[in-house]
Amino acid sequence: MARTQVAIVGAGPSGLLLSQLLHACGIESVILERHSREHVVGRIRAGVLEQGTVDLLLKAGVGDRMLSDRLVHDGFSLGFAERSFRVDLRRLTGMGVTVYGQTEITKDLIEARIAAGAKLVFEAGDVAIDGFDRAQPTVRYTHAGRAQEIICDFVAGCDGYHGICRKCVPPGAMHTFERTYPFGWLGILADVPPATPELVYSNHARGFALCSMRSLARSRYYVQCGAEEQLENWPDVRFWDELRRRLPAEIADAIVTGPSIEKSIAPLRSFVVEPVRFGRLFLVGDAAHIVPPTGAKGLNLAAADVRVLYQALADYYRTGRAELLDRYSEKCLRRTWKAERFSWWFTSIMHHFSDDAFAHRLQLAELDYLTESTAALKSLAENYVGLPFDTPL
Repeated sequence: MARTQVAIVGAGPSGLLLSQLLHACGIESVILERHSREHVVGRIRAGVLEQGTVDLLLKAGVGDRMLSDRLVHDGFSLGFAERSFRVDLRRLTGMGVTVYGQTEITKDLIEARIAAGAKLVFEAGDVAIDGFDRAQPTVRYTHAGRAQEIICDFVAGCDGYHGICRKCVPPGAMHTFERTYPFGWLGILADVPPATPELVYSNHARGFALCSMRSLARSRYYVQCGAEEQLENWPDVRFWDELRRRLPAEIADAIVTGPSIEKSIAPLRSFVVEPVRFGRLFLVGDAAHIVPPTGAKGLNLAAADVRVLYQALADYYRTGRAELLDRYSEKCLRRTWKAERFSWWFTSIMHHFSDDAFAHRLQLAELDYLTESTAALKSLAENYVGLPFDTPL
């Protein structure tokens, strides 16, 4: 039987980042991950980082490669009614955003944790949590065919929407809020230069489109598709043709096509659990909330949870006081719901929901209003770059 201070379930960015920050504070942790290391670092995810997330990675000591390889964007464009309009984030807020792939963040964090001698267990099966309402929870799992147990002070559930941690909580102990959208995002990754130097979010009568990138030589593009759509119905040539149709002409003409190296369909949903603390179990990131990818809040919201939890745990082990731990749900949920609101709003004005021409005209009117109102644009920009935190790093 092993003993640690914090057992972390899930080796995605939130679990790895939490472990790295706790290590810097002299707090022991063990990370359990049900997948292999190769699977974890191979997952293709978002890559737009708020400055608060960048600062947290630097605080954790894993930001050198990010600073060297990242793209800094001072704005993005809205496409609609056959035109595009640039939102100048730097002018409106004094900040921009960083483009650096989540896959690369995961690689950086794994290497840092291993270099520090962390207990990081990949392919941990049958994870179960017992006694999170007691002073010393137990986490059980199997590894290499052997049953294992960890006694800990706290459990951090960083294991995503489908993970075991939230399922360990009795249904009557939490409230779930959810909205499922009637469409998904069909995305491809291709080794072609981006069509534009910054992201483009495009509203079109045929459906939403997004031009994004991972580097100056690797692009990530999306088109809205039906919730039941199948990948086999979307050969590359169909995707590129559809993408161009949904973009303003000057952007469509700049698209460089190439074979896809990854293709997937992601459903869109909004999801929140309340509370996000149950005794000594804390839900973090996608285990606690899901946002539509419009506006790139998922990873940033998970990092914000990590920020609150690591500071609360550091204060507890330094002083013996639990006030910050007791406020974990309150602090995280305030930010969560603001991010949910922004992601829902941005999704609602950019996507095709029905063939109702009146509704589409209202979307275009709202987008047109954004281009004429500094106050409205500033609200959009403030939410996009990330709302401020109430405590310093």
